Amino acid sequence: MNPQWDDQVKQFLDGERELESLPPELRAEAEAARRLLFDALDRRTVTLSDALETRVMARVRSRAASPWPRVLRWFSAPTMPRWAMLVPVAAAAVLFLFVRTGPQTVSENQPLAQRESVYVRFELYAPHANRVSLAGTFNRWDPAATPLVRVGKDGMWTVTLALPSGQHQYGFIVDGKNWTPDPAAPTVDDGFGRRNSVVSVNTINGRIL
Repeated sequence: MNPQWDDQVKQFLDGERELESLPPELRAEAEAARRLLFDALDRRTVTLSDALETRVMARVRSRAASPWPRVLRWFSAPTMPRWAMLVPVAAAAVLFLFVRTGPQTVSENQPLAQRESVYVRFELYAPHANRVSLAGTFNRWDPAATPLVRVGKDGMWTVTLALPSGQHQYGFIVDGKNWTPDPAAPTVDDGFGRRNSVVSVNTINGRIL
């Protein structure tokens, strides 16, 4: 970070202040500093090979295979006591509910990806942060679901997610408490006095709008 920038501008770049909260005479400097820092970032969509997608989807299908054949074999065993016959049925019901209602978001650290999705890289420049996470509509606003990884020593944090088609709202959580919109994305009012960043994904042509 440029040591000649005003301390208030540095707070803006760290996500600690909104642009509107700066004195009018510092806003132009803040905008110029943000362009200098973020325009050079590589925000291109991460494209994976067809071979990798084939392997991933094969694993998805294998894990989603029906448990009923094993349940029926266990259920029909001649030595099975009557009280134990209800155990596999209950376990299968729980498994079915988990598969139907489980989390729908995946990060770059998880082994499975969705079929109709586009990989999107999220980045935040926060050199003074000890930890950064991502919360949004794609992970049920869970602040612990998607941690970012610090890259190098210059204060850049990043994570890559497979997002389905549509518009998604999100924000960064710095050190577990500071809600920070993405400086490189448009924002909307969440109706409670907070700004959420917005990313639109088109899975038809693999674009981020």
